[in-house]
Amino acid sequence: MIDYMAIWSGWLRTSAGLPGVQWSLLLALAAASGYLVQRHLGLPKVVGYSVVGAAAGLSGFATDVWPLQGISLFALELGASVVLFEAGGRIALRWFRHNPMVLLQSVLEAALSYAFVYYAMRWLGLGGNVAEALAAIALVSSPAVLSRVRLDTRATGPVMERALALTTLGALYALTLVTARTQVIHRERETLLDTLLPIASVLGLSILVAIVLALVLRLALRIMSPTSENTAMVLLTLIAATAAMAGHFGGSAPLAALLAGMLLKQVNPRPWALPRQLGTAGSLLIMLTFVLVSVVAAQAQWNATVAGLVLALLLARLAGKVMGVGLANWGSGLGWRQAFWTGCAMQPMSSVALLLVAQFIASSLTLGPQIAAVALPAILLMESLGAIVATVAIYQAGESARALALQSVEIPPALPGRPPRG
Repeated sequence: MIDYMAIWSGWLRTSAGLPGVQWSLLLALAAASGYLVQRHLGLPKVVGYSVVGAAAGLSGFATDVWPLQGISLFALELGASVVLFEAGGRIALRWFRHNPMVLLQSVLEAALSYAFVYYAMRWLGLGGNVAEALAAIALVSSPAVLSRVRLDTRATGPVMERALALTTLGALYALTLVTARTQVIHRERETLLDTLLPIASVLGLSILVAIVLALVLRLALRIMSPTSENTAMVLLTLIAATAAMAGHFGGSAPLAALLAGMLLKQVNPRPWALPRQLGTAGSLLIMLTFVLVSVVAAQAQWNATVAGLVLALLLARLAGKVMGVGLANWGSGLGWRQAFWTGCAMQPMSSVALLLVAQFIASSLTLGPQIAAVALPAILLMESLGAIVATVAIYQAGESARALALQSVEIPPALPGRPPRG
């Protein structure tokens, strides 16, 4: 694609550049594709975004983007941080005091997903370090994809709410585990302190940044209207500054944003809707992350061995999440059928999973490519296929706008002496 479009280079001014034109056209095509997919197929827009990005990646577009660095890494971190901040803002810690089984569901589905994926990868011949990394990446689902599914299907109900809560907690576990693991992956560890010190350093820095961000945003919400577009600008720019600072000083930007959202929810319990405030600019940023993920993930090499590993990983991950949610479902407030569809709705993977792979790539030149060879194809499949599975799960649970509309149709009772109509 780059060779074909090189003829444009003589027509463009230096300020524009060929990559700027290419990405602009790609995003325009993705936006149109997302609209058509939703309007004519009834699927979430993210499916259209992913298909366009995957086609561009397979055709050789932006081959220099991976490994992520510079502006592409910052854009992905910013998009993921905004989504995780909003997701963290939905988690009220006092909820777990009234319904502790939700927390047990989260821990159990994460533990089973990790164990099933780890032993599946070991059984298929992968090394221990690679299997551990893939198991940690498999913990995370995509709050961004679930949020888009919720918006596009206008879903409301306990299955969607529980899936979003468990997905947010899973992202917290995965970011903490991977960030800590990459700090000690090649370090000499003679004592326990040698292991704990780097971990405590990166996690402590992320928590510190999260506290500062939450307090600053709390101050902004006290003196500004939560519904003002200027408030949304302040939120977005502060999250962007946090993403830049946390990564620069050795912390995790997505983890800091997620923790900041959770802390802000505790000190500012009044509801506020970040996606509605961000408007078109926020939607464009989220769409960019979906397209970027699929462009990068499509560059992975496929063969029979990789396909088998990816299939085993996804099946083990599905089993872990469905079983984990189901085993701890007693007393959680969900029916057993709802618990099954909740586990199915947690299948999408996207930007957070790609950021975890990027951390392993940056930390190890030997293990990173082995991890990416399996993780990238899995992410590519589950960004679009996972969105479809989540949509089906929400529809089967009766929580999409279409399902609710069908349920609200009442058949008039039959008159005496006449057969029932329909």
